Amino acid sequence: MKPLGWWLRHVHELLESSMARALDAESLSRRHWQVLNTMALGARTPEEVDSALAPFVAAEGSMSTQVTELHTRGWVTENGELTDAGREAHARVEKRVAAFRTAVTDGISDDDYRTTIRTLEHCAANLEAL
Repeated sequence: MKPLGWWLRHVHELLESSMARALDAESLSRRHWQVLNTMALGARTPEEVDSALAPFVAAEGSMSTQVTELHTRGWVTENGELTDAGREAHARVEKRVAAFRTAVTDGISDDDYRTTIRTLEHCAANLEAL
């Protein structure tokens, strides 16, 4: 049996590459989607986006580039609100992401999914305590 770290890394890489294919029709990266979704949920400034996406910012740096790129597309206003085009794009991409998430967990019962998440949370807490 392969160890936990191997599976975590493998699943992470598969999630990244599969999500990239799911977002390709919109010419978006996973980070673009995360920023767009975070802004749809109310973040208005690059700092608010960075705070909401802290685990990714810590590893990759500020998401301000993605905010700027969404603004350039006409999806985000200067004050960080979604434009009509941005809301339409968000709704379109949100459907793709929902379908992707459903496909990822196909065949996994709700109980098994919850057990997996609880187990990972427990592993994270153990690691944080070290």
